[in-house]
Amino acid sequence: MLFGPCVQDSAATFLSGAASLCSGGAGFVAAVIATLAADAKTQPAKVLRGEVPVVDTLAVRIVTDNIVIQFVPNEKRDGLTIERRGGNTKPDRPPRHVLNGEWGLSMHAQSFARGEERNVLIDFGYTPEVLANNMAILGVDASAFDAMVLSHGHYDHFGGMVGFLKANKGRLKPKLPFYVGGEDCFCIRRNPGGQFGALDRKAILDADLSLMMADVPALIADHAFTTGRIGQISFEQPLQPSTEIIGIFDGFGCFPENMPAAKNTGDYIPDDFEHEIGTIYMVKDKGLVVLTSCSHRGVINAVRQAMTASGIDKVHAVIGGFHIVPPLGDDYINKTIEEFRTINPDHLIVGHCTGDRFYDLARVALGNKVVHSAVGTRFVFGKV
Repeated sequence: MLFGPCVQDSAATFLSGAASLCSGGAGFVAAVIATLAADAKTQPAKVLRGEVPVVDTLAVRIVTDNIVIQFVPNEKRDGLTIERRGGNTKPDRPPRHVLNGEWGLSMHAQSFARGEERNVLIDFGYTPEVLANNMAILGVDASAFDAMVLSHGHYDHFGGMVGFLKANKGRLKPKLPFYVGGEDCFCIRRNPGGQFGALDRKAILDADLSLMMADVPALIADHAFTTGRIGQISFEQPLQPSTEIIGIFDGFGCFPENMPAAKNTGDYIPDDFEHEIGTIYMVKDKGLVVLTSCSHRGVINAVRQAMTASGIDKVHAVIGGFHIVPPLGDDYINKTIEEFRTINPDHLIVGHCTGDRFYDLARVALGNKVVHSAVGTRFVFGKV
């Protein structure tokens, strides 16, 4: 049986008129067909084996983030070039073209190695309108993408995806790889505010993307790699801000046969984020640059997983949300800072869900190692 017993009515409220699917009937047959179609277009990602790819230069542009910072000049810090954008983006016209901030995250990674360029989009922010606006202003060309990565199944990271795919239909490279950390990424979720959406598998497959499952460290566009599943090995006890339910509802959700049986309870369960992945680059003569996205498994755990997967101890930079927010307090923050002292990255670029208190304490403790992310900012590592 594909879906197991009928789930409780609480799950069926995901969409208006949604109903849980049970064995038998047209709904079951349609679900089987959908499963077979999805399986045919889904494959394991190319596993990272042996030597880690090395790039000469990496530029990470923040396409979507919570804030826009104005009036801060470009600068260089210890092998890092920071290019900032703000103000009227078309000075010869009325000031109507501006970068937008919103609760969400999207990053464009542009890398160069041995004369070859690769472009990867990591996450899609909260809304397609903001994603499209900022990409247009920043000159981020979707047709140049060599891969896309979704870090995890939270709406503030995939909310802009469907609109992005519709707007760029026919412009993306055929069979463009789309990486997720596992089936869990597709589960329906809710948070204290209510339903928190579900990743649209059909939209991915209809866009002629190659859906790649990367639950182990996997190569990305020959220049980068993913963490694979992030073990919880540090002191960290990450927050669990959402719950998830196993099953397919009105065409959305995760296939139970691809999930651990213990999670298929028929009701919402705590979200353990086992599917969350980070994206990593090794910059020549500098070290690892770890794009954590949201760090629901713990930012220290994510960085140490990157080190373990690569066999490289030198961390040049950590970029993204660290998810250290209330009720996590100063003791927890200070422990995290001490762990970062031990790892000794050259740069901590914090944004999205990091929390202002972490930024404040980390700046005092670690000084200019700590940089605040902002929409439009481009961080360049390696030779320029």
